[in-house]
Amino acid sequence: MERKKVVIVGNGMVGNKFCEKLKQKINDLEIIVFSEEPIRAYDRVHLTDYFKISSIDELFLLKNEWYLENNVKIHLDDPIVAVNLLKKEVESQKGITVNYDYLVFATGSAPFVPPIPGIEKEGVFLYRTIEDLDLIKAYAAKAKRGTVMGGGLLGLEAAKAMVDLGLEETAVIEFAQRLMPRQIDDSASMLLQNKLSELGLTCLLQKSTSQLLGDDRLTGIAFQDGSSIETDLLLISAGIRPRDELAKKIGLDVGERGGILVNAQMQTSDPVVYAIGECALVNDMIYGLVAPGYEMAEIAASHIVGEEKSFKGFDMSTKLKLMGVDVASFGDAFISEPYARTILLEDRNKGIYKRLNVSKDGTRLLGGILVGEAASYNMLLQMVNNSLPLAEHPELLLFGQQSESKSASAGLEALPDAALICSCEGVTKAQICDAVITGHCENADAVKKCTKAGSGCGGCVPMVKDLVNYTMKQQGKYIRSTICEHFDLSRQELYDLIKIHELKSYDHVLDALGRGHGCEVCKPLVSSLLASLWNEMILGKGNDVAQDSNDRYLANIQKGGTYSVVPRIPGGEITPDKLIVIGEVAKKYSLYTKITGGQRIDLFGAHLNDLPFIWEELIAAGFESGHAYGKALRTVKSCVGSTWCRFGLHDSVSFAIRIEERYRGLRAPHKIKSAVSGCIRECAEAQSKDFGIIATEKGWNLYVCGNGGSKPQHALLLASDIDSETCIRYIDRFLMFYIRTADPLTRTATWLNKMEGGIDYLRNVVVEDGLGMGEAWEQDMQLLVDSYRCEWKVAVENPEIRKRFVHFVNAPEEKDETVRFDSFRGQKKAADWNVSTY
Repeated sequence: MERKKVVIVGNGMVGNKFCEKLKQKINDLEIIVFSEEPIRAYDRVHLTDYFKISSIDELFLLKNEWYLENNVKIHLDDPIVAVNLLKKEVESQKGITVNYDYLVFATGSAPFVPPIPGIEKEGVFLYRTIEDLDLIKAYAAKAKRGTVMGGGLLGLEAAKAMVDLGLEETAVIEFAQRLMPRQIDDSASMLLQNKLSELGLTCLLQKSTSQLLGDDRLTGIAFQDGSSIETDLLLISAGIRPRDELAKKIGLDVGERGGILVNAQMQTSDPVVYAIGECALVNDMIYGLVAPGYEMAEIAASHIVGEEKSFKGFDMSTKLKLMGVDVASFGDAFISEPYARTILLEDRNKGIYKRLNVSKDGTRLLGGILVGEAASYNMLLQMVNNSLPLAEHPELLLFGQQSESKSASAGLEALPDAALICSCEGVTKAQICDAVITGHCENADAVKKCTKAGSGCGGCVPMVKDLVNYTMKQQGKYIRSTICEHFDLSRQELYDLIKIHELKSYDHVLDALGRGHGCEVCKPLVSSLLASLWNEMILGKGNDVAQDSNDRYLANIQKGGTYSVVPRIPGGEITPDKLIVIGEVAKKYSLYTKITGGQRIDLFGAHLNDLPFIWEELIAAGFESGHAYGKALRTVKSCVGSTWCRFGLHDSVSFAIRIEERYRGLRAPHKIKSAVSGCIRECAEAQSKDFGIIATEKGWNLYVCGNGGSKPQHALLLASDIDSETCIRYIDRFLMFYIRTADPLTRTATWLNKMEGGIDYLRNVVVEDGLGMGEAWEQDMQLLVDSYRCEWKVAVENPEIRKRFVHFVNAPEEKDETVRFDSFRGQKKAADWNVSTY
């Protein structure tokens, strides 16, 4: 008997997923795919990453061998141009004719191009395919100003792409009164707009374009309100239109506003012809996300093999990170009085907006919006989708109470087995737990390979990790926290192996201990470990590209695109001559100056190409880097102690200087702050620091794991009435133990809070040397102390490193003219972006 033949028109993400699902369900089918694009299916969700990855292979959804191994014929760069429904026959552009038993349209959508005068000019691009991105990348090399038309999901992703390409100015034009109008409300949009503006992105709202300016080449955009902007490059992301032209041509039913009409089984008006993804109109709706497209692929594949499934609509909740800013909406994000109660949290200082919509009786969560912090998104979404009951005080959900271990475990336990965790792949809680229990999958990557959970948009990965840990705990198993998909090791294991093998660069670590090309998770983490172990110049040996953004330039990037310069002032002690030098440098380079709470003088507003010159002048006067940009020791604050104060018991300034000069440059999982107080009056606030020292009549008391900031916590007494040498020995041990065992970006306070046995266990390890590691840790610390070199000094003396500090490679002496300043109490400050001026 001849095998039945399925022809798929389109090889995008949804068409590819249909092909994959059909092969999983039945092997006795002949599958032929026709693709308009010259390359096989790739990940469009993470299209922006194309500008950062080393090879396009990282975006491909399936390896080329998969098609050969599964006997799937694929014709690239050859779209279907004709279909005979009576003969059940298709014809491709290259003249290939194929009969079919089932035909599946997965033609996706095309960008909507508004009929604006000048749209044909050079410099105007669509943002849809790899081919588009290649054209954009080539053109951007000679452009300074870029603009995106459309402030929705894809538009903001396109804007991020232009920022990644290094354009000096990037603007977004949105016709509506807010960004992402389908996902977030006015207040959330305003906060998102402010955060994006701080990152250098200009947002122009309620703007209707009248024409594109320039002769043959784009030079600007004019708006109907009479205003205009200059731009060299325009990306159009103003919405999508379903690709239904071929369906119309052959007589299939389509909607009034486009889209191929399908039933709940994804059948068109011809029962052997199916449509899935963005080309399909189901229940009068076009779904523009990948997850519902994957669900349609599952349903169409199931129907072809005789399984009974139907499309019942799809949750359009979404979470993404735009230029480092979390944005999420879930459930009914806009429902309000009198149909629901709304709970709001708006923190403009930290840039956080959270909205929860609760049922009138207060028992159910209906939906919400999260901007700036969205760690609880997955659990909140599950509460909506599974109608989980709310606690007595639902407002606590705004403060991340569900993130705490007990609450998180309770939430996971309350989820029904049928709860859909990965909507892209249709993976339930039960399937993930089963993969852990019976499939022995003990991390998220293993679960992904087994169930495909997290292989789509990736939004469910945090909850998949939580479920893996929860299930393993239920089985009484040890939970091994691996770094990321590129390293199957915990941070501590990686630290030990780097030390054993004496690896000195990120590439060497990846080659020896990891796989793939690395990511934004493991690169700065490995860089931190290398710095903690060897204390070598962080920008040497090719490690520069693996650093956090601030570390790459040895300075904190500030609002408006300038940098801050923070020289180290140990103990806060400074001579008049050094004060004069700081003043002269600030005047020469027009820097804003501020004395901080950490006894330093910060200099703000430095241009990138001025940094080496500023550093040289400060170094000549005896200053060095204060490491304000690094996860390292920042300051050791002190009072004046017995030198001047009548209450002082010991010389706190001298001891603070000794402490700071010993641990300067020490890299750790997070920044470290310290203080030395000369008496119990605590003028240096030592008990709010990562380690603090207070003078007593018999010596010093050493306190550890305190924290100021957003979650203040008093430090706890580690040892009392100890002499200076013993104090330093205990600090050596404490810091090395912290560096060896803390998770990435974990402050000492959080590290101690998670430590079984708490301060008693820590005291046993550090003071009593319960692990027998004290002497080794002291030796390790001394090696770091002996190898210290000021990073600023190395940078200005090394020609290769110094080359990094230019705004424009072809004009290294020029300053960035887009940086603007306002007058501020006699000094300058970074200018706020004012949309009304454009």
